[in-house]
Amino acid sequence: MSSTKIKRATAPPRRPTRTPKKRRRVKVSRLNAIINALPISPQRLQKVANWTIGLSLFAVAGLIAHATGVTAKVNEEWAQAVGRAGFQVKKVEVVGADRIDRLKVYDIALAQKDRSMAAVDIEDLRHDLMRYGWIKDARVSRRLPDTLVVDIVERTPAAIWQHNNRLSLIDEQGVVLEPVTVATMPDLPLVIGPKANQRSQDLDRLLAEASSLKELLAGATWVGDRRWDLRFRSGETLSLPEGEADAKLALAKFAHMDGANRLLGRGILRFDMRDPNRFVLRLPHEGQVAPAKLDEARAAVDAVAVASAAEKG
Repeated sequence: MSSTKIKRATAPPRRPTRTPKKRRRVKVSRLNAIINALPISPQRLQKVANWTIGLSLFAVAGLIAHATGVTAKVNEEWAQAVGRAGFQVKKVEVVGADRIDRLKVYDIALAQKDRSMAAVDIEDLRHDLMRYGWIKDARVSRRLPDTLVVDIVERTPAAIWQHNNRLSLIDEQGVVLEPVTVATMPDLPLVIGPKANQRSQDLDRLLAEASSLKELLAGATWVGDRRWDLRFRSGETLSLPEGEADAKLALAKFAHMDGANRLLGRGILRFDMRDPNRFVLRLPHEGQVAPAKLDEARAAVDAVAVASAAEKG
């Protein structure tokens, strides 16, 4: 009996095992990294970016319109339309004006080329008003349909300034208010000399040290841009030293001596206190005044000499 060989099928060849590939790292740009780090979602950030771009384009368009005159033309047309509707400047109401010339204010307020209420430049009008010496401050407002209201704060006259043969009314800060004549001069102190108006506040501080003399003062001259000569209503001149501190001491000393010996009104021409260590009195010459007046002046000098000797002793 023949044996039968059974042939076994050969196993299929094994496929080589593939090594799993490493995943590539997705590179994130620096910009994306910054965006991801922000405490805001990308969608919201995109909306913000869209708004920013839109506003920027709007601003650029506005600048172009302004540069080409489109904006000004639109404003002009609008102002004219407002004027045609009846809103035009027809009246000016001035508030707070006492000494000031109201006609001057009207002239300034109505000098606008365009009378439309919408076209009136309030700031420019206020600037023009502030050039007028009398006006310390001003506020301008519109009152529809046809009135401009000008509210004024006036300056207060404090002295007369004489310079280059001209007389001007000034306030306490030395601002020139208006020219005056000898016939129209108010009863105010007279300051004389270049830049004397700019020193009026210094003079006020000086006179505060001797209030008893302030009412007796007729005027003051700013000499050489460095010191004061005071002139009294009784005719005498007091020459003060340079420097505010020394001038205050000298004036206070003179006020004390006048209170003790009545120096003013006794015929003395000049009191010279420019040297703090000397007090010089100038008398009139014989024949320049009446003999009785000259005797009175000499008596005043003697009184000062006695008082000075007593102080030294």
